[in-house]
Amino acid sequence: MQITYHGHSCFLVENEGYRVLMDPFLSGNALAVADPGEIQVNAILLTHGHSDHIADAEQIARKNDCVIIANFEIASYFASKGLKTFAMNIGGSAKFEWGTVKYTLAFHSSSIEVEPGKFVDGGQPAGILLTMGGKTFYHAGDTALFGDMKLYGEMYNIDVAALPIGDVFTMGPDEAVLAATWLRAKKYIPTHYNTFDVIKQDASEWIQKLKQAYQEGVRLAPGETLDV
Repeated sequence: MQITYHGHSCFLVENEGYRVLMDPFLSGNALAVADPGEIQVNAILLTHGHSDHIADAEQIARKNDCVIIANFEIASYFASKGLKTFAMNIGGSAKFEWGTVKYTLAFHSSSIEVEPGKFVDGGQPAGILLTMGGKTFYHAGDTALFGDMKLYGEMYNIDVAALPIGDVFTMGPDEAVLAATWLRAKKYIPTHYNTFDVIKQDASEWIQKLKQAYQEGVRLAPGETLDV
């Protein structure tokens, strides 16, 4: 498994020629280095409906003629635009030719902005456990710290986990360190920080805090890849 970070909460996960994109936010992200028009993928996974997680989903899905996997409300929204979708919900899992997807809890909010200032229901936000080639990547989505993360650490063999550290809209750095100790993943990637001034954080400092808690983290710049 290869995991490429594209800034904010966007990841491209690859294995044996298959490519899955999670939470595409490229064209509106000043820190992103990838062009959404050049992204080639087999599927798109979405954690929730906020624009900083779905902004480029429609463009990329149309270009690649690929499926968008999301909760029922978000899948229905993109299906109404004539796109291929697969609807899931919290606690459910599904197998695809490239791997397995399981939707998990996340404590946040979710809505889709259909025009400036007008929103429609985005269903319940989620985290995602993505398993490809025998490796599991946990994308926590936008979430607060919650106790069931301990259960995920006991139930699943997580190789890499992406945790938000930006605070304000999600859990902050210290809570993310605690989450890491619960999840028992082999490695952690910080997400959802520095994209906007209000969520500025020092990722290198967070990596050091992880180390003090006997956890391993890696700070990826947009465009950098981690081999798992």
